[in-house]
Amino acid sequence: MAAQAESWSWFAALAVGVSLLKCLFINAYHSTDFEVHRNWLAITHSLPVSRWYRENTSEWTLDYPPLFAWFEFGLSQAARHFDPNMLRVENLDYASPATVLFQRLSVVFTDLLFIYAVRECCRCVGVQKGSKEVLTRPSFVLAVLLLWNFGLLVVDHIHFQYNGFLFGFLLLSVAKHLQGQHLQGALLFAVLLHLKHIYLYVAPAYGIFLLRSYCFTRDHRDGAIRWSSFSPLRLLALGGIVTSVSALSLGPFIVKGQLPQLVSRLFPFRRGLCHAYWAPNVWALYNAADKLLAALGVRLKLLQEAELPRASMTGGLVQEVQHAVLPSVSPSVTLLCTLLSILPALASLWRRPRGGRAFLRCLLLCALASFLFGWHVHEKAVLLAVLPLSVLAVESREDAGIFLVLATTGHYSLFPLLFTPAELPIKVCLMLMFTIFSFTGLGALHRARGPLLRPLELVYLLGLLAVAIGCEFVFPLSPWRQRLPFLPLLVTSVYCAAGVCYSFLRLYASMLRSDHRPKQP
Repeated sequence: MAAQAESWSWFAALAVGVSLLKCLFINAYHSTDFEVHRNWLAITHSLPVSRWYRENTSEWTLDYPPLFAWFEFGLSQAARHFDPNMLRVENLDYASPATVLFQRLSVVFTDLLFIYAVRECCRCVGVQKGSKEVLTRPSFVLAVLLLWNFGLLVVDHIHFQYNGFLFGFLLLSVAKHLQGQHLQGALLFAVLLHLKHIYLYVAPAYGIFLLRSYCFTRDHRDGAIRWSSFSPLRLLALGGIVTSVSALSLGPFIVKGQLPQLVSRLFPFRRGLCHAYWAPNVWALYNAADKLLAALGVRLKLLQEAELPRASMTGGLVQEVQHAVLPSVSPSVTLLCTLLSILPALASLWRRPRGGRAFLRCLLLCALASFLFGWHVHEKAVLLAVLPLSVLAVESREDAGIFLVLATTGHYSLFPLLFTPAELPIKVCLMLMFTIFSFTGLGALHRARGPLLRPLELVYLLGLLAVAIGCEFVFPLSPWRQRLPFLPLLVTSVYCAAGVCYSFLRLYASMLRSDHRPKQP
């Protein structure tokens, strides 16, 4: 045991180091999400449960599932010892030094679950052969890619959210499935769904995997493995877990007749196709094509500029919009596109349930498909694919190449979240450090198998550097700044969308190639 503890001492150093780094950001810029969560602390602490999803004094109403509301309630019990005034619902935009300190530290503290989950994921990667330096171990590289992930650092500890705590549940659930502890993995994911419903994106992968690999037991006959023995007891066990967690979470609101109100808060379809600025997905490309066609139509005198819809899709506002030339997109269309894009991945997992890695690949495809085709997608949702892909990247050269493209592109797409001058050097330095380590760490792991990136992929990423210089340094000094203030957002979203779409297609191609390989006994 002593030897085992010594061999993992580097992990403690990484965890402590990143926690101290997070504390340095306590007084950094924070977004409106800071007030969102302060308001939720006040709502859950000061009001009865029956009013949690009806309170609307603030525009930032409670719109996460009930278990997250109870999480906020638990935090509020500690918050009252820092500054009771933060727990008053009428204190809108309240941000005393004690409030800032508490909320910042609450994110750092709850990240302990994420740290534990990363440790479990590191235990699941390939076993080392021979004596290797710690810096070139897959477990070390994976730990850095997860613990020091650029996206999580800036979104949670500068912009302000609790994604690390939530991703802790997801990664721990994935680790349990990789370890063959499927009931524990199912329980963790059921809890996660009732903490934040965005994880519905990957629920289909969980459903197919558990039904096929857990409810169908394997028979070993004639030297082959058959998946023919269905176990009703295992299905009942899974159903019991889902039902119990759902009853615990939703039961009080069902009893009070508030389920419709709760659902309307969780799924606000009136917010429009895109978020305040375009997430780098298919709809960013679609919107850009619509604007380009409209401008071309006006120039060729095929369209009258006065008759076109107001250019609000890049106005930084959350609202419903109409496209000028292309057909406008409805929520049902985005749902259909998402379902069609994940069906091949689900079918592949059903036909060839090859274990945890096949499940993880399907999970990634579901996450990326929902990000690319979903309704009102937030740019931060790209982390739902970047973080799990880290696990595959340390074991496969091809996945490592996809990771470099997706992580670099997805992380840069988060740059507009931090728009204040003081945070510019912080985000640039953190991005550079994480990207350099990603290239060098993964390159060292897979050096013997050839280069990680194809020539065109390298050219694309170098183009991203040009985009960054133009948007962050050149544009603020240009005369276009006043006339086209949201041009950098448009360029960033469209350029990054190309990289995310490409990564999605490469992941699918990798899955299809594995489907055509001979089945392993």
